[in-house]
Amino acid sequence: MNKPATSFFGSAYFVLMVIFLYLPILILIVFSFNDSVILAFPLKGFTLEWYRQLGSAHELLRSARNSILVGAASSIVAVLIGSLAAIAMTKRHMPARNVFLSLASVPLVMPSIVLGVALLVLFRKVLGVDLNMWLIAAAHVLISIPSTILIVMARLADFSYNLEEAAMDLGANYWMTLVKVTLPISFPALVAAFLTAFTTSFDEYAMTTLITGTDTTLPVYLYSLLRFPRRLPVAVAMGSIIMVASAILVVSAEWLRRLGTAKPPKEERV
Repeated sequence: MNKPATSFFGSAYFVLMVIFLYLPILILIVFSFNDSVILAFPLKGFTLEWYRQLGSAHELLRSARNSILVGAASSIVAVLIGSLAAIAMTKRHMPARNVFLSLASVPLVMPSIVLGVALLVLFRKVLGVDLNMWLIAAAHVLISIPSTILIVMARLADFSYNLEEAAMDLGANYWMTLVKVTLPISFPALVAAFLTAFTTSFDEYAMTTLITGTDTTLPVYLYSLLRFPRRLPVAVAMGSIIMVASAILVVSAEWLRRLGTAKPPKEERV
């Protein structure tokens, strides 16, 4: 008797959650086509002028290039380190495995602003180095490793280690088995981990704004444009592109993660 009511409230909750999460994004995309520098209703008309002006916004494009380079470099390093750590932690004989996993997950629960302050003190006061894009990439590696470890571990949880033993029985050493057997089977999870790390790096603001130098990333530069109202529509247009691209990356990463963790169908008995 209570099932229809429960189903109704569950559906209503889901609809309200979707509206709360995605309505601001939809409004931002709508304003990116508004023929006015004032972001307010009613709309003044439809235009592609703000997207056209993106081509001449050299500083904005430079910051976008920096974000792409930092995201790609930090994601590759994070996937490399995280994959090796995940492979090690899935081995039953690894000592203090739970302790290591807990320590590796600390950046997931620590506020980015706290990490930013800690890294700023480390880079400037302890190491005495100038802030640059390489340091930002290193910081993004730190916050991307935990998600990389968890994604790859989810794939390796159902991995049959009999395949590794069979490869070693055929004469392959451990590293050859890792390259020829383990990593190819885990490839969907590796791609999903890379996309997740890249999205995390590309969207990071709070920590990056504390350790940025003369060059900056796109989120930091977009925030600085809020001080100039007449340039705000260009920032909105770029933000719309980022949101759509980020959504595609996240959906692709989730699809690849599920593809990597899906169990193969059982063979039918003859």
